[in-house]
Amino acid sequence: MKKITTRQMVLTAMMTALMCVLAPISLPIGPVPISLATFMIYLSAYVLGWRLSSLSVLIYLLLGFAGVPVFAGYTGGAAKILGPTGGYLVGYILLAIIAGAFIEKGNSKLVLSFSGMVFGTLVLYALGTAWLMVSASMDLPSALLAGMIPFIPGDIAKMIVAYAVGPRVSTLLIKAGVTVEA
Repeated sequence: MKKITTRQMVLTAMMTALMCVLAPISLPIGPVPISLATFMIYLSAYVLGWRLSSLSVLIYLLLGFAGVPVFAGYTGGAAKILGPTGGYLVGYILLAIIAGAFIEKGNSKLVLSFSGMVFGTLVLYALGTAWLMVSASMDLPSALLAGMIPFIPGDIAKMIVAYAVGPRVSTLLIKAGVTVEA
């Protein structure tokens, strides 16, 4: 693996910072709130690719784990990762890897990009729902209603916006001389 350049570090830090600013903005609808975190992961997959996007998410999670209020509702701490929403938080890394890999492989083409975002989101839902079932002692239908079904329309909308914005941001960065290939 190549060394990460200073520009790549700065861009990864910037995407992490954006995630830290936008992800806490949330709508509490039950044990799992609606937040802008998945949008930022979709966008970072376009801008950073799978390696640096997953690194950005990992840094975000470590900041939250350390107590910085970067999670939904301006919360943080180990209890959030170990609690009912922890599976979704950990699943963010898998989402970044899967969506980023598909987007890179497909060169930001619509079908592969959406396939990657959808597949990554399904993995996120599966891990988060399973974790929610165990940590909150829920049965599968209750966990699906609390942690997946209400999120589908919003996540589809976030994917559409990320597809509309992500390639343009990447193109602007390339024109500015910023390369993100790792």
